[in-house]
Amino acid sequence: MTNTALIVIDAQESFRRTSYWSETDLSSYIDRQQALIDGCVAHGVTVVRIFHVEEQGAFSLASGHVRTLDELSIAPAVTFHKHCHSALAGTALASWLIAQGIGRLIVSGIRTEQCCETTSRHASDSGFEVDFVSEATLTFAMTHPRSGRTYTPQDIRERTELVLEGRFARIATVGEALEALPRPLVA
Repeated sequence: MTNTALIVIDAQESFRRTSYWSETDLSSYIDRQQALIDGCVAHGVTVVRIFHVEEQGAFSLASGHVRTLDELSIAPAVTFHKHCHSALAGTALASWLIAQGIGRLIVSGIRTEQCCETTSRHASDSGFEVDFVSEATLTFAMTHPRSGRTYTPQDIRERTELVLEGRFARIATVGEALEALPRPLVA
């Protein structure tokens, strides 16, 4: 075991029921997210799954959509349900991580600039070291309400990397995040 946990945020079927869902970057995201999950498991890293839950709609437990994206295979050590953007706000995640001796987080999941970024900032401010693996995050195009400019998912990822790097997180590829881990134990 290491002092590191992989946090997989909101990689859930609920998003397929939103008006902004897009399959454009999905296959790349699935490939990178699965590689990160598999690599972390091989290194003995604790995997934590986070689901966003709301009272009604596709994010409600009653909807049946609060479950891992069908394309992903994950066997988390623990799952937390959140109602805020940060996985650390209003959940027992922080105390659970501390009780497990975890001081470093690898952040991945959906949406890059919302729950993944917010969790990274909160984790950093709470004293955790954070690796933000933007290639293992997914987001969707957004249109600025004042200027009318549409920001692509790549624009949003680059902006998120810019504001997190060196302040709240180390930006890492899947390979870089895994290389920073201790070598897996050989049986």
